[in-house]
Amino acid sequence: MFLNIFKAALAVAAGAFATGAVLAAEPQPIQQHNSNAVWFENWLGLSGATMKVVAPDGQIQTIEAQSGTPVYRLDGRQSVDGVYRYEISAATGETVKIVNPVDNGRGDQGETSMKKPFYMTGHFVVSRNVIITPKDVQEE
Repeated sequence: MFLNIFKAALAVAAGAFATGAVLAAEPQPIQQHNSNAVWFENWLGLSGATMKVVAPDGQIQTIEAQSGTPVYRLDGRQSVDGVYRYEISAATGETVKIVNPVDNGRGDQGETSMKKPFYMTGHFVVSRNVIITPKDVQEE
């Protein structure tokens, strides 16, 4: 009887540890797209996102999303063919200690921690006003 209770307690502790390890993992958003939009899946635990997209002609567009994934939509007739590059910054749910706090005049009332930042970059390709998945070209 005691052995069964011990095994059950051990299993619960192992499950709680494994769950904690999964929750503490870094976010891993995955880029998705259709013919006219780019967004991200696995966006769990991220908020306050800013996505900056640079078109091939140098035009910069900023998309903000306080909650949920930012979504970039092509502007139909005015999109330029080529490689579009993006960078995303957001806040995770995890808090970290501020290493070098700034004297903001609040004294002991000042913040000592902040949301841990998340940053990623990537790109996508537009051809004939449509977002495409480029084929791998290999030399023979």
